[in-house]
Amino acid sequence: MRAMVYRGPYKIRVEEKDIPKIEHPNDAIIRVTTGAICGSDLHLYHGMMPDTRVGTTFGHEFAGVVHQVGSSVQNLIPGDRVMVPFNVYCGSCWFCARGLYSNCHNVNPNATAVGGIYGYSHTCGGYDGGQAEFVRVPFADVGPSRIPDWMDEEDAVLLTDALPTGYFGAQLGDIVEGDTVVVFGAGPVGLFAAKSAWLMGAGRVIVVDHLDYRLEKARSFAHAETFNFAEYDDIVVHLKKQTDYLGADVVIDAVGAEADGNFLQHVTATKFKLQGGSPVALNWAIDSVRKGGTVSVVGAYGPIFSAVKFGDALNKGLTLRMNQCPVKRQWPRLFEHIRNGYLKPNELVTHRIPLEHIAEGYHMFSAKLDNIIKPLIISATA
Repeated sequence: MRAMVYRGPYKIRVEEKDIPKIEHPNDAIIRVTTGAICGSDLHLYHGMMPDTRVGTTFGHEFAGVVHQVGSSVQNLIPGDRVMVPFNVYCGSCWFCARGLYSNCHNVNPNATAVGGIYGYSHTCGGYDGGQAEFVRVPFADVGPSRIPDWMDEEDAVLLTDALPTGYFGAQLGDIVEGDTVVVFGAGPVGLFAAKSAWLMGAGRVIVVDHLDYRLEKARSFAHAETFNFAEYDDIVVHLKKQTDYLGADVVIDAVGAEADGNFLQHVTATKFKLQGGSPVALNWAIDSVRKGGTVSVVGAYGPIFSAVKFGDALNKGLTLRMNQCPVKRQWPRLFEHIRNGYLKPNELVTHRIPLEHIAEGYHMFSAKLDNIIKPLIISATA
């Protein structure tokens, strides 16, 4: 089969690999028809995620057709169209029993730190991902679901990470009616978080980024007020002015490890790997939320420490909430919102790139070329 293969930071290519085999009776093999490049895939591409091994195939957002199932699989049969959440999880451990699928204790040798994620380094279990023609899916009766007949496959792919994670970010904010919500980051997760904030009763939604074309999308897609932080001496002071000097009720960090806005933080995180991510957006979130407010973090950070302003969070009495999204827990409500027309995920899709050209896709996404927001990867087997 053809698959994207990692060869080192900023070096990927498409190569021939063996079609994965059933390794356990609970496995399924999925023929991938549509995948995606996630903003967090860029952390791998840039060499920021520990234990990202040469030869690995990335890709934790994908949908396709069941090709083969193990002898114990009961809920799927070959030919089913399925969507697969990015979490690899067993469905039966202490965490899964409580719906914390992203914290599953049985799918990763590093489970005390993080659960399992497709195509996201050996830190997250070493599973190959879906930027390939085929992928092995463990615990196939637990994670994947059939795509409803009424659902567009592009919407289904965006339900495997970007939309649920954005929705989860708003959910973690415990938004109440009339709240002012600030979202840092106008990528797909931030845009979905902003849109979700309205669905949860926000009275005002503000999106902050430094890319004008993405801020334009925040206005048209999420109906948010927008600010370009590069146009202000201090974006925190500006946000305070915008909120009667109290600060926002809820602030969502949808940026994560590669935040711009502070040269020293950016260099120590992305160039010298001295911390697990540049916490610029997170520190802005802590400083711009009101005392007693809530900061929600769904932007991805690495496993080592970052220089977070924890003292400020303590002294302001903040609630800090964060996790990798337990994707499938969000699906029932999101299915309703899509079916009722409140959400149309594929409105964020800007590029559809053949798997053979995925290296160009990564370059475009990394360099933010051609007004790219969300690139999908189309397999030749589609």
